[in-house]
Amino acid sequence: PPPHLQPPMSSSSPRPATQRRRLHPAAYLSAAATLLALVAAAFSRALGPRFPSPPDARRCRPDPDGSWSAGVFLGDSPFALKPIEHWGISADAGAAWPVANPAVTCADVAQSGSPSSFVASPFLFLQGGGIYMFFETKNPVTSQGDIAAAVSKDAGATWQQLGVVLDEEWHLSYPYVFSYNSKVYMMPESSKNGDLRLYRALDFPLKWTLEKVLLEKPLVDSVIINFRGSYWLIGSDLSSYGAKQNGELSIWYSSSPLAPWNPHRHNTIGSMDNGSSFRNGGRPFVYDGDLYRIGKQSGGVSGHSIKVFRVEILTANEYKEIEVPFVFDKPRKGRNAWNGARSHHLDVQWLPSSQLWIGVMDGDRVSSNDSVHRLTIGYMFYGVTLLLVLLLGGLIGAIRCTIPLRWCVPHTEKRDDFFHSKQQFFLKYKLSSLFSSLNKLGSLLGGRINYRTWKGRVYVVLVILVLIFLTCLGTHCIYGGNGAEEPYPIKGRYSQFTLLTMTYDARLWNLKMFVEHYSKCASVREIVVIWNKGRPPVQNELKSAVPVRVRVEDKNTLNNRFNMDEKIKTRAVMELDDDIMMPCDDLERGFKVWREHPDRIVGYYPRLAEGTPLEYRNERYARQQGGYNMVLTGAAFMDHGLAFERYWSKKAEVGRKMVDSFFNCEDVLLNFLFANASSMSTVEYVKPAWAIDMSKFSGVAISRNTQAHYHVRSKCLAKFSEVYGNLTAKRLFSSRGDGWDV
Repeated sequence: PPPHLQPPMSSSSPRPATQRRRLHPAAYLSAAATLLALVAAAFSRALGPRFPSPPDARRCRPDPDGSWSAGVFLGDSPFALKPIEHWGISADAGAAWPVANPAVTCADVAQSGSPSSFVASPFLFLQGGGIYMFFETKNPVTSQGDIAAAVSKDAGATWQQLGVVLDEEWHLSYPYVFSYNSKVYMMPESSKNGDLRLYRALDFPLKWTLEKVLLEKPLVDSVIINFRGSYWLIGSDLSSYGAKQNGELSIWYSSSPLAPWNPHRHNTIGSMDNGSSFRNGGRPFVYDGDLYRIGKQSGGVSGHSIKVFRVEILTANEYKEIEVPFVFDKPRKGRNAWNGARSHHLDVQWLPSSQLWIGVMDGDRVSSNDSVHRLTIGYMFYGVTLLLVLLLGGLIGAIRCTIPLRWCVPHTEKRDDFFHSKQQFFLKYKLSSLFSSLNKLGSLLGGRINYRTWKGRVYVVLVILVLIFLTCLGTHCIYGGNGAEEPYPIKGRYSQFTLLTMTYDARLWNLKMFVEHYSKCASVREIVVIWNKGRPPVQNELKSAVPVRVRVEDKNTLNNRFNMDEKIKTRAVMELDDDIMMPCDDLERGFKVWREHPDRIVGYYPRLAEGTPLEYRNERYARQQGGYNMVLTGAAFMDHGLAFERYWSKKAEVGRKMVDSFFNCEDVLLNFLFANASSMSTVEYVKPAWAIDMSKFSGVAISRNTQAHYHVRSKCLAKFSEVYGNLTAKRLFSSRGDGWDV
């Protein structure tokens, strides 16, 4: 009836259906699943790194092109180059004992005042007792390559950044620098501008001016060499029709770098027998009277793509080269190595001051398009999460989705468009069949899980947990970085340490895991296994990315941990029990703290000894008291020369005998010896993100009975304090200021 004829609704009458409809209870579960997934994503992103990085532990802004940096190599010949850390060169100013690669990073360039996201294509130029390095640096603000420079006055050990020296309105890279008639020239790649330009130094190395445009061609990776009385310009033109990514070579010749250039008769040139060739990957060099050209495989997703060719014939009418072996020790640490994924540039020069060849090589720890790949995988996880949310909503009856079949009803068409109308009708018929099938599937799935029963609730909870897990995985892929556990520099310098562990035959399975894991840490130079008892392992039993040396001892004693060892090549050693597993980043943080305090013991397990007589207390007690005055040397950094000399001094003889007597307390003794030699704090604590004591699973630990173990150590404290005096004052937690000793 019309509204004016309807009886008035009393207060006791039921409300219309539109007013008393409530949201289906199952919808709350579906919404809760979505909300939990979003909260997990936000939490995973906000959590970020487990510990903050100190201000001088700089990182570069991620770049889609990679995280390129440059390293220095030395050798007796261009074919026997070794990384600079191999030569044991030290730099006290940067707490680097020894200096290690990378030598120049984007963080170094950014510190000089020029924004940078990577460093690549380095070239060397020797002048006036200094070694100058010119390289491409990408500005993350403009997404454009500029040319920057650095100088070394100590044969490549340390580098002073000079900032950007050449900046144009277009992308610049590959800064080939050479001298001609006592003047210095630079020929960078400027293919984005459509030509090849030559610049002359007005105030070397900081100021340059355009000398001339050599060729109106967008050449890439071009070099000029003086060979047998003529000048040769070799480059690749990737803009030409059918040009390959590896780049066929194009050659021009002239009587001078400034004179007109004549094209080679056979441009473009396939340098290999199968007609293929490789773009220039650095400066050609002459060795033993032969000319060698460095090539690269451009765009290599992984692997080291540097190749060396010996030029057999180079004339105006003919060119021939053959590939020669170029042995280079590829890093085996994966993303933790600065050049673990790829390298594509090498420049070598003879260094008269040291009578060695010096080379600079660029490298990247991740493969090409790594960030794009991680982004794609992350959004795929998000997509699967969304589908699961919809599926869960359908299964519990919170979502009912029916596709109207009228969407597939064909429109009437004119008779003269009969063929097109027939095609459209067939397509919509197929869509109608598909939609009908989907509607049937939705009807079958809808409400299959009864969330009111305990079984249904278990299903819902399991799906929600899967949703949270997938969301966290997606968030980690997008925001979690490239997965590399990078070292922390001191004043822009990197270094390395030796890892020492003491074990015996009953713990071989621990040792295998230990070596395989820690050998991939970026700053580990070598692993020394102190073998106390039983048959020692052979080399092929231990899978390692660094050299492993097994030092077999004559006597089973804990004093062997600190035996003098002249074969150790680094100043820093880390004593680490083979049953302790922690992330490489924890080792890198501890190593950085030790480099800042090389006269101290830097460890991960703090202890407090106090009372009269002294009583050995664990970490929980130390935190309750707010400080510590000991660290366990079963996981600690130290200067091996300083620590081992103190341990084997005449003064420590009484303590060593007590260690043998108790078969315990060698780390307590070392703490006393350090405290006895200084009135200041001698220990530093670094909190690990996580650490697993594998001895809990093996049952072969010395300290299985904690109470008895602590009792023995308290006895050691009492006796050591009588001989060596007291320990240093309590060191407070969170007193260092880096956030790593909380």
